[in-house]
Amino acid sequence: MLLTLTMVAAACGSDDDGGGDATPATTAAPTAEAAAESLSELNVAYFLEWPTANQVAQVEQTYDDALGMTVNWLPFGSGGDMALAMESGDIDIAYSQGLTPFANFVTSGSELEIVGVAVSYADADNCVAHPDYGVTAANAAETLAGQKVYAPVGNVTHYKLLKMLEHLGVDLGSFEHVPSDGGAAAVAAFQSGDVAMACAFGGGVLTMLGDGGNLVMTGSEQEAIGIRVFDIISIPTQFGIDHPDVVETFLQVTEEANAAYAGDRGAQEATIAEAAGMTVEGSNALLDMFSFPDRATQLSDAWLGGTVQDVMKQQMDFFVEQGEIPEALDSYDAFVNTTFLSNISDVEVVMA
Repeated sequence: MLLTLTMVAAACGSDDDGGGDATPATTAAPTAEAAAESLSELNVAYFLEWPTANQVAQVEQTYDDALGMTVNWLPFGSGGDMALAMESGDIDIAYSQGLTPFANFVTSGSELEIVGVAVSYADADNCVAHPDYGVTAANAAETLAGQKVYAPVGNVTHYKLLKMLEHLGVDLGSFEHVPSDGGAAAVAAFQSGDVAMACAFGGGVLTMLGDGGNLVMTGSEQEAIGIRVFDIISIPTQFGIDHPDVVETFLQVTEEANAAYAGDRGAQEATIAEAAGMTVEGSNALLDMFSFPDRATQLSDAWLGGTVQDVMKQQMDFFVEQGEIPEALDSYDAFVNTTFLSNISDVEVVMA
């Protein structure tokens, strides 16, 4: 039986490390000196076991140098926790926050906004069926009936689960939804054999597949039925008002890091893996599933130009239909602010 979604939602990732450095061609990043005068440090939320191209700049303290202040990278377990920390003032920027928990929080009145797209991924967030239960796309309606499904509540993994099962004709009241408490807990539940399926993102998915599990639907198959999965860069609205140059500089450094990765991924892999707390092999397996859209792509209609807003509306309307939340907003346009991204420079990718 599905549990009611709370608005304080839990959210919702080869050893070739050689090669020369790619040098992105760009103009200087916007100065953050004026805004930084009132800040002694910047607190940024991120996920462990979720390798991203910008982590080279994180490790090498490129952000610190560009901003002229210490940048504290603080690991979080969920996008919902990131939103709570932004509400309390403990976090200034959330990097790679899940779209769904963000949408849940602004629906309930949180003053947050999206300023960029961090990463697009489909296969890196999924539900893995335990081999003992024989669950497939063809028989999910029968094999999941009366069984336990271990999954988060209120994040994109939860949304994907419900949309996938609806598509497969599964009665959403026919199984027991056991709320997940992070990727490690999902793996433990899966390995115990007590659940027919467990849902997670990042390294947890890879571990469960390595333990003999199977995907009920692949990420590509889910995309084909309209399920889009991506993470965002978000901030408290007031932080953007008070420190616009800091936000722009952060986005500029991120753009340059993404371009360097696109030009020579091999040179970045070991550093990214270390920052993510993973082996190079495990990190690369996730990076193979990731794409990091550049500034122009993010500003296009396919992303922040309209689609991101539409996806939030679709997700929240779906949760209303399922009885998970009381109501959705009429529009989510007000929660996407492209001003900062529009003010930074494009970066040319220079192939190594």
